Amino acid sequence: MDEREILTRFKAGTLGRDDAARLLTGARQARTDTRTRPETAPRPTEPYARPPAAPSGALSTQPPVQPPAATPAERYAQPSVRPDADPPPVPLDAEPSAPPPGPWYAEPGAVPPPGRPAVEDRYAVVGIAGRYPLAPDLHAHWENLRTGRDTSRAVPVTRPGLAPAPPGRRGHFLDDVAGFDPEFFGITPAEGALTDPQERLFLEVAWEALESAGCTGSRLDALTTPGGPPRALGVFVGVSSHDYALLAAASWTDGRPAPAAGHGGLPGRLASALELTGPARAVDTAECSALTALHLAVGALRREECAAAVVGGVELLLHPSRIREGAGEGVGAVVLKPLLRALDDGDRVHAVIRDTADGRTAGTRTHRRADGAHETRESTARRIGWAGAATGIAALTAAVLQVRHGVLAPGDGRGAAAPWPRTCDDTGRELPRTATVEIAADGGCAARAVVEEHPAAEAPAGEEPGGDDGPFLLSAPTPAHLAATARRFADWLAGAADAGHPAGALPAGLARALRAGRAALPCRLALPASDAPGVIAALRRFADTGSAGDEARTADLRGGADPMDLGGLPQTRDYLTALWRAGHREQVTRLWLDGVDVDWAALEAASPGTAPAEQPPSEPPPSVHLRRPLWLSTDGAGAPREPEPTG
Repeated sequence: MDEREILTRFKAGTLGRDDAARLLTGARQARTDTRTRPETAPRPTEPYARPPAAPSGALSTQPPVQPPAATPAERYAQPSVRPDADPPPVPLDAEPSAPPPGPWYAEPGAVPPPGRPAVEDRYAVVGIAGRYPLAPDLHAHWENLRTGRDTSRAVPVTRPGLAPAPPGRRGHFLDDVAGFDPEFFGITPAEGALTDPQERLFLEVAWEALESAGCTGSRLDALTTPGGPPRALGVFVGVSSHDYALLAAASWTDGRPAPAAGHGGLPGRLASALELTGPARAVDTAECSALTALHLAVGALRREECAAAVVGGVELLLHPSRIREGAGEGVGAVVLKPLLRALDDGDRVHAVIRDTADGRTAGTRTHRRADGAHETRESTARRIGWAGAATGIAALTAAVLQVRHGVLAPGDGRGAAAPWPRTCDDTGRELPRTATVEIAADGGCAARAVVEEHPAAEAPAGEEPGGDDGPFLLSAPTPAHLAATARRFADWLAGAADAGHPAGALPAGLARALRAGRAALPCRLALPASDAPGVIAALRRFADTGSAGDEARTADLRGGADPMDLGGLPQTRDYLTALWRAGHREQVTRLWLDGVDVDWAALEAASPGTAPAEQPPSEPPPSVHLRRPLWLSTDGAGAPREPEPTG
């Protein structure tokens, strides 16, 4: 081995210190004997690189080598060094040195400070969304998992393209797969009709996951890698079927438009719509596709190719040749961040990805905990059918939901849901709940992940949640979308009050989360974030009449925004900050209604005395998609049409 390989193995933890020193001495002696010298001088200021990612089929157990402790701002401002870059040349008289001192979380066996969990090389699930059989959202899906509901049924009569279905055949189907909301994403109906429904459905669910993570507004711009551009969000999606293209080919004639070939549009459409700068990958490893995508996303985060990542999978049954007994469908997505960054950003952490692996030999390093959930292809098939490329994301979602709720779903020898108590180590300390996800496809592919509970953060003693005198903001692409979203939030807030939330108060952190975490779309509504009954009444009045009262303000910027082009002036940010710090919330809100780009998170961060940001006790609902049926044209002109019922 030459010096570079020795150093690489030492940093990766696969070569001990004594062996590394002995091998380096031998390598240098050989170089001296042949009178060779390094061509370049060492670079003592080179930032420490993280160790290379574990090779395919292996799970890393060594903590990464980290630079000296830095503040979050300093950490993300440092230039990036890729882990697969060649190490700098070593002078002949240099002695092997120990890894540089790192922060507490880089020390093997280190005990974290109070309130700070271990975070080394772990990745937080900060957003999650999905649609599964008989479950339009994850609340309904969790109820199905918890109760062990049978989601199989006959082929829906409204499903286009599947007639005639074999009599008596049952499967696990999604509702309304022909529906789509092209206006929400700035797509024409004709283009939407030519777009694979798998791509359309993933686009909607990925958006919901990003809203769950609070990453569709100004916080999306703040996602940067060290020295890199903003919006460094990667997209990794598992997909394998081409049913829509098969349906189009069956009726294609010369000159007639057809759906695009391949699956590059699934991650590419989202990346293009949001102007993302991270990698975008479609992955096909059969049932393992989504877990393989997860493994690739973790590797990209580890190499700092992106600051966060959307990971998902989708499977729809659109061609009659694939309607087999027990076949299933589903679509899901999660948003990942390095755990350290998620904690520093104040994100809601649903669970932690502790390890991932790709390949059949990887399971030798993944040990199933006796007390933990164990999700497989078979357990997933019992719940949502044999769901192809959606199997991995469905299994991962089931693991995250069980870990988050502290309840083991029926299956794996359990006839009913059961409480999931934490186990303790030899000292009596409680250990986090841990689930394993292992998917092995018939074709030879396999992938695995270990999902761990994240302990809820405890507020420091004596600290009370701060009030919020900023505005309550909603926005949408059209007035109809805005009215529907206002009604959804009114119903959600009323339900929160019925569930025991303190009477009269808005959920803590809600208005802040909406301002900083949601995209500013053309049609806008601003309300005083005073009390829950007042906000609920104003939202319902707006949904019914288009007016929310004297204190509410609305704007429709579809014809143009920011008429004075204030957003293009370098002084505007300082001006907004000065207004906000002086308490002129109304003026800042009016500028936002005029279309000025307001970074709400930056305003609050620059204001002394502002209470720390906190997540609402429960996750706010997603924006409304006004879906309508769009399907392949039958007139040869490429015009969209509503699908014909099959029964």
